[in-house]
Amino acid sequence: MLRHFWFDLRLTIQLRSVFLGFSLAALSACATVDFDYPKTTSTYATDTDETYFGQRFASIPQGEPGESGFYLLADSIEALAVRLLMAENAEKTIDAQYYLITDDSIGLIFIGALLNAADRGVRVRLLLDDIQTQGYDSGLAALDNHPNIEVRIFNPWASRTARFMDGFSFNRVNRRMHNKSFTVDNQATIIGGRNIANEYFAARDDVNFGDLDVFGIGPVVQDVSTMFDTYWSHRSAVPVPAFAKIPDNTDETLARLRENIEEAVRSFDNTQYKEAFAENWEALADGSSGQKLAWAPYQLVYDSPDKSIKSKAAEAVSITSPLRDAILSAERQVVIISPYFVPLRTGVEGLTELQNSGVQVSVITNGLAANNHAVVHSGYAPSREPLLKNGIKLYEVKANAKMSGVDRGGKNASLATLHTKAFLVDDNVFFLGSFNFDPRSANINTELGVIIESEEIAKSIQKQLDDRLLSNTYELALDDKGKIIWLDKAGDYPVSYKKEPDTSGWDRFKVGFMSLLPIKSQL
Repeated sequence: MLRHFWFDLRLTIQLRSVFLGFSLAALSACATVDFDYPKTTSTYATDTDETYFGQRFASIPQGEPGESGFYLLADSIEALAVRLLMAENAEKTIDAQYYLITDDSIGLIFIGALLNAADRGVRVRLLLDDIQTQGYDSGLAALDNHPNIEVRIFNPWASRTARFMDGFSFNRVNRRMHNKSFTVDNQATIIGGRNIANEYFAARDDVNFGDLDVFGIGPVVQDVSTMFDTYWSHRSAVPVPAFAKIPDNTDETLARLRENIEEAVRSFDNTQYKEAFAENWEALADGSSGQKLAWAPYQLVYDSPDKSIKSKAAEAVSITSPLRDAILSAERQVVIISPYFVPLRTGVEGLTELQNSGVQVSVITNGLAANNHAVVHSGYAPSREPLLKNGIKLYEVKANAKMSGVDRGGKNASLATLHTKAFLVDDNVFFLGSFNFDPRSANINTELGVIIESEEIAKSIQKQLDDRLLSNTYELALDDKGKIIWLDKAGDYPVSYKKEPDTSGWDRFKVGFMSLLPIKSQL
């Protein structure tokens, strides 16, 4: 796999007309994707009770019938250790589904864990969206050529080197699979907000994401496996040979990939990060980590993969219906946590109606300095005044917020970005997944998450908010002239700002300009 520049779909929305123009000139050279390329049929494993995890989980106390056991993975380094430990102990199957896996250190180490499992005879199915695979085709083909690994790419671009060539296919390639799941032996699963890259696991020097996953066992695992099979067998999930140029010698390519993986592992030698990882690994491996599963009723919610096909999207089963129902069940409060929060007019009206019903609505999102997508901030910013005027509380994460795992890994000087996608209803319902409160998640991308009915988990989330909210965020308010001010309440006395903290005039100008563009439906 080759490192390439971040391909950011959110920003390319602004270049749609350019894409189309180039495509007109190069139409005759456009490649195609064979969506009917033959696929092998496979499903999740059912005979896994005697595996390592099957036996281990059978020996622990279970919940009531229909309940599943959940454990939140807030610490980024622990979240990596759990994934790698799951892969190391897999005996029959690994099903991995991600929006993106980069070829940085963490991405390579993760791929290495899949390769090691496959070398032991474990069947590995890797389903990856095509958002960030440019330049990766040779490595993907080499992995796919392993006898125990099969790779499928969801809704691939036809042109593998110049993606603007797919301009005429904008309505297709604009729809991405944003789901994130990792399941081993149909016995244990992880879902949530993390993709696979350095910034999701506190391993970058410049910026790291505050994120959250949930580890689950019990019936929820089979539900995730069923979801995975639905996507795996869908027409949009395409085998690598259907669109990619296969290397002349995949064995040599795979050998080079293994060398890169070994180099990535060595890059952590004698580092604070490795020491922190080892602490988590050892505690998890010997059972001394003190993890306590919360057993609770749940609902796994996800979009139909048909949402990836524009002609079928309107009739496809949508994640928005159960999420809306959960939010409207609130009697006292709703706390929405979304890094990319873009409520359109109907969204502002809906939240206002909920607020007026006696439910306190609070929103936690990124401040401009913490937002890694300024164009998304431009879609959010105009909604702030009407939301505040109607009593909705807004909190914006600081760029110097403390994210779990970052200090332990020695990256405490890095900037922070909120990436958790969740909401809390009263003190007994918690949703976690890949769904942002924006038009893209609602109408364009496919999403996945779980609604957990657990006072234990809800109260733990509320406690974390109570402990960290004021130190990690600015609270927004309106001054006596109706203008937005940012309140920093971390110290003994509140400090107020009249402009977005830690930003330049140029930063604010760009956001103001982008807010005038007719692109909100794409954000």
